[in-house]
Amino acid sequence: MDTLFTLDLRPDSDVPLHRQVYEQIRTAVLTGRVRSHQKLPASRQLAQSLGISRTTVIQSYAQLISEGYLETRRGAGTFVSAEIPDSLLTTSIVKTSQHLLSSAPSTPDSFFLSTYGQRLFTTATPSERTQDRLSFRYWRPDLSLFPIKQWQRLVNRCSLADTSWMTYSAEPMGYEPLRAAISTYISQARAVTCEPSQILITQGTQQALGLVAQVLLNEGDAIALEDPGYLSARKVFSSHGAVPMPIPVDGEGLSVEALEKLSADQLTPKLAYVTPSHQFPTGVLMSLSRRLALLEWAQRTGGLIVEDDYDSEYRYGGRPIPALQGLDTHGRVLYVGTFSKVMFPALRLGYMVLPPALVPVFRRAKWVCDRQCSMLHQSALTTFINEGHLVKHIRRMRTVYAERRACLVASLQTLGDVEVLGDPAGLHVMVRLPLAQAKLSAQALVEQAANKGVSLFEVAPYYDSAIAESSANPGFVPGSKTAQENRERGFIFGFGGLSNAEIEDAIARIKPLFER
Repeated sequence: MDTLFTLDLRPDSDVPLHRQVYEQIRTAVLTGRVRSHQKLPASRQLAQSLGISRTTVIQSYAQLISEGYLETRRGAGTFVSAEIPDSLLTTSIVKTSQHLLSSAPSTPDSFFLSTYGQRLFTTATPSERTQDRLSFRYWRPDLSLFPIKQWQRLVNRCSLADTSWMTYSAEPMGYEPLRAAISTYISQARAVTCEPSQILITQGTQQALGLVAQVLLNEGDAIALEDPGYLSARKVFSSHGAVPMPIPVDGEGLSVEALEKLSADQLTPKLAYVTPSHQFPTGVLMSLSRRLALLEWAQRTGGLIVEDDYDSEYRYGGRPIPALQGLDTHGRVLYVGTFSKVMFPALRLGYMVLPPALVPVFRRAKWVCDRQCSMLHQSALTTFINEGHLVKHIRRMRTVYAERRACLVASLQTLGDVEVLGDPAGLHVMVRLPLAQAKLSAQALVEQAANKGVSLFEVAPYYDSAIAESSANPGFVPGSKTAQENRERGFIFGFGGLSNAEIEDAIARIKPLFER
């Protein structure tokens, strides 16, 4: 027995002592160092011999007893269980958790994955998040300026008002007062036409797009996507077996002419996904004529349009552009909005405005998916909107972000022949940098900037790599530059999460790379 309980305990380890005792006794049982029916030391005796708390030993014993490795006999003590499955009594399977992880299968063929699971394995890799202090990431607002104390007070108030938020909701569409508040807000701010009954509260944009794919797309269905376009949307739809049909973007937004050509070739997409108020990543605003043409295409072909209105609250130098949905008179547009950019990403609350005919099926889909979003946060958000805090915060941040955008554009001009694309809106700009002057490729620039503590983001991944470069599909963006030029020279600069001083510092760090 002495050899067993000369345990190698490490008080400085991240693994708690009770877990170390548990693991080592379990290993001893499985390797046969102790046998069935063998008596173990009393908890007090073992604790004294190891120089640890008796409570620690008792906790370890209790876990081993609950899992069937040990058993107690009244008046006699603690023993190794009489029956340990023979299949477990081999040293080959007794490994630390780290060993288990290192020996686990790592390819989809090693698992019994569904078709959907295998597609996820290959197409929906989570994007890496850089840790560089000066990062031009485009997905993050300035969290330091959010009225966190006000938000905390509202959350506390709602949590104490009653306990209804602690149980299941009877309505998977979402908290009814919140849906009413959103309906009023988007009708005033975005000219969206809807009733509260058409609004579905989601766990952000990603869940909204996932529900669209689940409810409306079969494997092999074509879906029209902007090219370049939002990469996460492409991954969501592809993971459900849809076939992306890249449609070039020019100075007026998605080319409806190219979309019509697909339809004429009997490749009519079932859905068209667009970001018409601030195209991602080019920043282009879809013209009114294109909007009307897109709606006419949907009506004539029976297609549907998914309008992702991800950051339209931030427009500088003009009135906000009304949503495409507000022009729809035939129920062809599914409008998607989010609070990630105007509040904070971890809130995980967004919404969809559904055509009335689709409300029943999406209601069921949401219930099956996750039943409901956080009722507490829905309640707090309702109050946040109704008391005017959201509009006040957006108004303040619009001024802040306008200054940062101007600072970024001015700083970029110091690099040489820089072209800033898109309308003055949103939390990012698309930029063509003078890489020929720097004698660098886009990838090389990203690597060298990282060495200086600055994170840059190429635009190339947002183009569909399957598109052949041809005059028939040039992918034009403002300035009459081809898609190939944008892939080679294009970058996305987000400015929401950086102060003016940090923007100037970041550009100053990379400026030597562009000096002759």
